[in-house]
Amino acid sequence: MDSLDSITRFLGWCSVINIGILGLAALAVATMRGMMTRIHGKLSGLGEGDLERAYFQYLAQYKIALFVFNLVPYFALRISEGL
Repeated sequence: MDSLDSITRFLGWCSVINIGILGLAALAVATMRGMMTRIHGKLSGLGEGDLERAYFQYLAQYKIALFVFNLVPYFALRISEGL
């Protein structure tokens, strides 16, 4: 049973770290959008609208991955510990 407890704690810390990364990325996109679009526009040749769509898609996909690979397994293990 110790291994399930270790996995649960590991997934919990992974979730905390990934939520922090997602929050920082969202904050960066919200506060530094102009600078980011200039830099990424020069690097990739994409327009401002395309880059904003790419930023939103990145944040959405990161959030989905966070739910699927960290939060859902964490809560499933927490629920199964109580049974």
